[in-house]
Amino acid sequence: MSVLLETSAGDITIDLLVKEAPKCCENFLKLCKSKYYNYSPIYNVQQNFSFQTGDPIGPESKDSDGGSSIWGMPDGITKRAAKPERVAFPPEFAPGRKHTERGTVSMATTQSKSTPDELLAGSQFVITLGENIEQLDGKAAIFGEVAEGFDALEKINTAFVDSSGRPLQDVRILHTIVLDDPFDDPPGFLEPPSSPVPSAEQRATVRIAHDEVLAQQDDPEQMEKLRREREARAQALTLELIGDLPFADVTPPEQILFVCKLNPVTRDEDLELIFSRFGKILSCEVIRDKKTGDSLQYAFIEFGNKEDCERAYFKMQGVLIDDHRIHVDFSQSVSKLSNEWRGSTNSKTARQKGGFGGFDSLEKRKQYRGAEAGRGRGEDYDYVFDKERRRNREEDEGPRRDHDRDVEARRRRLRSRSPRRRDHHDRVREDGRDHRDDGGRRRLSRDRYRDDRDHGSRR
Repeated sequence: MSVLLETSAGDITIDLLVKEAPKCCENFLKLCKSKYYNYSPIYNVQQNFSFQTGDPIGPESKDSDGGSSIWGMPDGITKRAAKPERVAFPPEFAPGRKHTERGTVSMATTQSKSTPDELLAGSQFVITLGENIEQLDGKAAIFGEVAEGFDALEKINTAFVDSSGRPLQDVRILHTIVLDDPFDDPPGFLEPPSSPVPSAEQRATVRIAHDEVLAQQDDPEQMEKLRREREARAQALTLELIGDLPFADVTPPEQILFVCKLNPVTRDEDLELIFSRFGKILSCEVIRDKKTGDSLQYAFIEFGNKEDCERAYFKMQGVLIDDHRIHVDFSQSVSKLSNEWRGSTNSKTARQKGGFGGFDSLEKRKQYRGAEAGRGRGEDYDYVFDKERRRNREEDEGPRRDHDRDVEARRRRLRSRSPRRRDHHDRVREDGRDHRDDGGRRRLSRDRYRDDRDHGSRR
């Protein structure tokens, strides 16, 4: 007995194990026959493990009830069960059947609320995407195996999925065709004459439609253009954050030309005279090094209107000026606009508030003290302290030095009152003997040895 599932990833043919799991096969066949699975999403895709489907609306929808068995009498249009007390049934676990082969089909089960040791099944089923999936043994009831359509399984296996395992682009069961049905229809069963259209609840769960064609950016030029636009946008946002640009979307002025590859001897007056034949020039400046004053060989020329700037752009490209062939382009610099914007903003703020920069709590940063008084760098070496502060510091340290002098004098007086050490002449006056010979060496040990020897001979 076989069932054909037409999915958006391809057709899958399932052979049913009618003799080993008759109840599961009957439930699956009748649900397919009632078109209950039409437009059901494929979800919980785990690469090289399995995927799950069978909930006609999808577990992420608040309108989903998880699906119903055929004995709950659901219809293929509203997907609602007429007998909620029979939405689940106890499935058979085929003896000796394991999830060893890729494409094994089994009913997903859940614990019974009344009897925790009992497992119940409804409409959801699992198809393995790998071999030897032992984790499903004893938990999912096997009732079939995939006979054809392994290429569709591979597409599902390699689909891009989110953190919950749902494919980013929908993969759905579009139609179900029962190739052979050996079971009688249950009482009250109604087979729809044709496949029903998706319900409103099902359409509400569409993320990216299965038939939506995603544009493939294979053109390298387009990809490079897109990359440059994104990089330019990121740089503009960075310049806006640090204050170099008033706004990230600011556009450069349209009447300013950028001229480069100039001869170092070319002056502002020379360029202004040459370009003035195209119209009124508001400013012409050759950019120079701040320290040396040497030309950096590029300039900005601002015209009075856009039309004159465009004429100069088309006529002056590659013209020879002072033996240098120049290059002309429209200016992309917005530094002048930024300076004007910052100056206008700061001036308005300063008029409203006092202090430096419009804030009373701010002070202008000074590199050297006393710079306001006209002293230059290094005069009087006042890098840290000026004369007044040095004088104040000496006045503050005066009492401390007086205190230190008093303490030192007190220590000297205490040392003068201590008993002085006896010298050699004092010891001579006390015992009347000099214990040193003419050479200044001690004779006490020799005298003591002589006295001991005399005492021994008398005995």
